[in-house]
Parts: sequence; structure tokens; C-alpha cells
Amino acid sequence: MKSSYLTRAFYYLWTTQTAANAADVLYIMALTVMVLDRTNSLVSAALLPLIRSGAQLLSSLVAPLFIQRFKLPSLLFFSQTGQFLLFICLAVYIQLNSVESSLVLVFSLIFVMSFLDGWTTPARNALIPRLVTHEQGLLKANGLMSVSDQVVQFAGWGLSGVIVAFIGSSSTLLIAAVIYGLAAVFTLGVKEPTHGGIPEKRVNAAADISSDLGTSRWHTLTEGWKMIWKTPRLRVLTFMDMIDMLGGSIWVGAFTLAFVQVALGQGEEWWGFINAAYFAGTISGGLLVLALGRIIGRRYFSVMMIGMAGYGILTAVYALNSQPFVALFLVMLMGPFAELAMINRRTLIQSSVVNPMLPKVLSAQASMMHLIFCISLLGMAWLAEIIGIVNLYLFAAVLTILAIVAGLLNYRAFQDQTVHYER
Repeated sequence: MKSSYLTRAFYYLWTTQTAANAADVLYIMALTVMVLDRTNSLVSAALLPLIRSGAQLLSSLVAPLFIQRFKLPSLLFFSQTGQFLLFICLAVYIQLNSVESSLVLVFSLIFVMSFLDGWTTPARNALIPRLVTHEQGLLKANGLMSVSDQVVQFAGWGLSGVIVAFIGSSSTLLIAAVIYGLAAVFTLGVKEPTHGGIPEKRVNAAADISSDLGTSRWHTLTEGWKMIWKTPRLRVLTFMDMIDMLGGSIWVGAFTLAFVQVALGQGEEWWGFINAAYFAGTISGGLLVLALGRIIGRRYFSVMMIGMAGYGILTAVYALNSQPFVALFLVMLMGPFAELAMINRRTLIQSSVVNPMLPKVLSAQASMMHLIFCISLLGMAWLAEIIGIVNLYLFAAVLTILAIVAGLLNYRAFQDQTVHYER
């Protein structure tokens, strides 16, 4: 696969997103430690991810209004610069006030920052097809993005804990501010080509769908939702994504820790081992996609189904296993299958929507996924109390199998390379 398929602008996008993700991990760890030290309350610390998720949900709902008005690189620059400036205010405020800083003000700044961050991922994923010169480069671009995301998650949480322990929360926030600034600077290199990207040969009957839907704010807000509903392939992929998200919450810390203690009979250190093994597996999965790019070709659907099947089977075996070292091996093996499914599903979505509509479709999907994830966290916690943690993991495996069945029943939607829009 030729490296020329990826443009210089893509590498700027890749760099800015990696830097922003690293800053996110640093500041979340620093603020979590700070809030716990101040309040000694897990409930207060849990407000941080809840506020972030809520703000990102609201942001993705209104993102189409901004997408309609601004070019994606400009939107990305505004988002990263806004977060950088707000974070400077946050870091300086905490540095000056330390233990006297108001948590209400801190959480308010986090809410606004997270709101700005809410359209970053849809904008990023919508830009990728425009910044590669051939469809064969799309899978490679998604693989590179996924690998960097997982590396940051894998290394970031461990390193950020060490950094916070050595220099303290407030100084860690200043480091995160500098990284945010670098992310904003690199965004300047993300320029959308006037002529380039993957040719929009899949437009067909719906090239004028925007004019059919109207130009009012309501139509702008709902345009992505309508396209998902009207397009069989997008409808199926979104449904599969929703089911995957419902089951995916079992890998959130509380559930993983409960499984380690109850099913494996181990302490908290094995919780860390399991998390590390899973992230190591996802990194190797992203690298596997890069290595097999030429073999995968345009077999996105088949490879996605293989990935989901492998992941579902391994999740079921993991649930029934009680040996700690076997569990480590299983979660490490799950990673490549999970990445095969995720990267190919993302590529399918990107290659199934005309470029002008892709950001709106991705924004609609993002808001849906945020909502499903919040519902899943609450629902799975309730279900674990009723059926037990082992059966919860078996239930998640069943959800994955259900998503596979949904894909197989709608196989015809993936046979034609042209996207048809029902009216």
C-alpha cells in the first residue's frame, strides 16, 4: 500500500489528535486525583466523566449547525484553540488557588471544554476520506488513527499516574495545557484539498438530498439522522454499533474489577494487568490492519464480521474462564478482533456517505453512541446485580452475536458499492 495515499494534511490531523488525546488523559487523571484529595468522595470524582459525556452528547446534537456554517479544518482549529485557551484558564486558576479553588467553576470549565471537544471526533473522521488520495488509503488512515488512540490510552494512563504522583495535580495540568497548545498549532496544517480525497463516485440518486431536506435549522440538525434512517447500509451499521456499545460497557473499570475479584479470585493488581493486556491487544490489532491492508482490500464487511465473531466467542470463553493467566491471554487475543471490527466498520461508514453529508451523519451517530453508553452503564450495573458478573459478560457476548446476525440478515445492503438513498 503506497504511503502517497496519505497526504501531509492527514499527518497533521493525526499529530494534532494524538496530542489532544494525550492531553485529555493527563488532565483527567490530574483532576480526578485532585477531586478525590479534596472531597474524599468517589461520587464527586465520578462527576468528571459524567459531565464530559453529557457535554459531548449535547455538542454532537448541535454540531450540524456548526458543520453547515464552517469548513471542517476551521471547526477543528476553533475547537482545539478554544479548549487550549479554556484549559490555560483552568490550569492557572487551580495553580493560584490550589485547595481553595471552586469545584463548581472547575466543573463548569470542563463542561465547556468537553462541549467544544464534542465535534472533534466527527470532524476528524469526516476529514479522513478527504485527506487520502485513494480508497485503499482509507483503511490505512483509520488504522493509524486507531493505533495512536490505543497507544495513548495504553501508555497515557500509566505515565499520567506517575507524573501526577511526582509533580502534583496542578503542575500536571500545566503540562497538559502545553500539549493542548501544540495540538492547536498542528491543526493549522490540516487543510482540506480543493480537489482531492476519495472521488465521490457513490453519490448517485441522492446528490441533491440536501436541497430536498431544506435549509432550516431543524432540517440541518436532523439531516444526518434522516440519512441514517433512509440509507439501508448506514441503518444496519448504526444498529450494529449501538448493540456493540451496549455490550462494550462491560470493559469499564468497575465491571472489570468486579470480574477479576469474583470470577478470577484476584486483587486490584490483576485489574491493571487485564486492562494493560486488552490495550496491548488493541494496539496489535491496529498494526495488524495496517499490515493486512492490501489483503483486506475492499472486503470491509467480511473482515468486520470476522472481527465481531472472534470478539464475541472470546468474550464468552473469557466469561466462563476462572484462570487468571488464561484470562490475560484471552483479552490480549480479543484486541485484534475488536480492532478489525471497529476499523472496518468505520471505513464502511466513511465510504458509504458523500463527503458533504459525512460530518452530519457522524455527529448523529456520536450523539447516539454517547446516549447508548450512558444507558448501558446504568443498565449493565443493574443487570449485574440481578444475574451476576459472569453472566453479564456472557450477555455481552450474546449482544455481539445479535449484532452479527443483524449484519448477515442485511447482507444485501453491503453487496452494492453504490450507496442508494430511499425516498
